[in-house]
Amino acid sequence: MSTRYAKIVMCLCLAVFAFLVTFGNITDYGSNYEFVKHVLSMDSTFPGNSLMYRSISNPLLWNASYILIIAGEAMTCILYLLAGASLWKARHAPAKSFHAAKNYAVIASTIGFLVWFFGFMVIGGEWFAMWQSSTWNGQNPAFRFYVTILLVLIFIMQADEDVESLTA
Repeated sequence: MSTRYAKIVMCLCLAVFAFLVTFGNITDYGSNYEFVKHVLSMDSTFPGNSLMYRSISNPLLWNASYILIIAGEAMTCILYLLAGASLWKARHAPAKSFHAAKNYAVIASTIGFLVWFFGFMVIGGEWFAMWQSSTWNGQNPAFRFYVTILLVLIFIMQADEDVESLTA
């Protein structure tokens, strides 16, 4: 049973993390909006960068991009909450039912991976050359986030024993 409880707790911890990120981005919109603006405008990449044709200088697109990021973070939070609740309800169920209850965790992890790996590493890091910026480079924090998500997902997806064998 302790493994099942650990899986529930990890989903709920990731929900709290995604909530705090979302809450911070909403209540202090301007701080990370600046981050998105600078990454998309590529104004702190290497001088003479030949990738500047990719830059976006439209504030409407900066805001839309930031809102999309916040929406992804919020969806990650909600889905991890649903994952925790689903796993909690199935904690005494047979292994097959408990495994089926992991669906929300898979979806939440996928969305979180899309936000922090695809959004920050692929789009921000590579397409907008965020790696060239010493000031507006969020690759290290994003790496910590998506690796944590992936490690938790790997643990959650490990096979579970039936409850009878856990209590015997």
